[in-house]
Amino acid sequence: MPVDPLHSAARPPRSAPSPLSRTPEADAVEVRRSSRRRRTVSAYREGDRTVVLIPARMSDAEEKRWISVMLDKLAAQESRRMPGDSELAGRARRLSEQYLAGRARPAGVRWVTNQNTRWGSCTPAEGSIRLSHRLQGMPEYVVDYVLLHELAHLLVPGHGPEFWRLLESYPRTERARGYLEGVVAADRLPHLPAARSE
Repeated sequence: MPVDPLHSAARPPRSAPSPLSRTPEADAVEVRRSSRRRRTVSAYREGDRTVVLIPARMSDAEEKRWISVMLDKLAAQESRRMPGDSELAGRARRLSEQYLAGRARPAGVRWVTNQNTRWGSCTPAEGSIRLSHRLQGMPEYVVDYVLLHELAHLLVPGHGPEFWRLLESYPRTERARGYLEGVVAADRLPHLPAARSE
């Protein structure tokens, strides 16, 4: 039986940055230096990584500072684009139709800020689904997987073979599970203090 990364997430360390200032993509950063670029710095997401464009003459310390600034800017932009509760409910309906033949019908779907050890939760008796705010800023396919996982719990409460068969129809199940497992593993790594410059 597969391990369930949704219900085995480690509690993030107290010193972990907030979800808006550090997204999982922050760990996959590619810096591209350009001799034609004089002052401007820009960044964008490219698949599962972030590309930061900087001037070639920039020092390592400036590069590090600008990476942090640009990751924060991208995370803030992405959090503003995250769907609200009503959009999340519509997304759940579409996922249920597409992957579960419309059989999973939640009474309510919402973001919550009190789930630090789970990515999502479901109360089948009430038909309610809650997604952790820590998912905000993660790739859409990851959020969709967590939402679909919780929708499947409306049909099958446990994590037996029947439950996992329901998720087989979602083509990015393994990729999303791997992504979430990577986030959990990264949270468990020791956070080293920044080196002091003398």
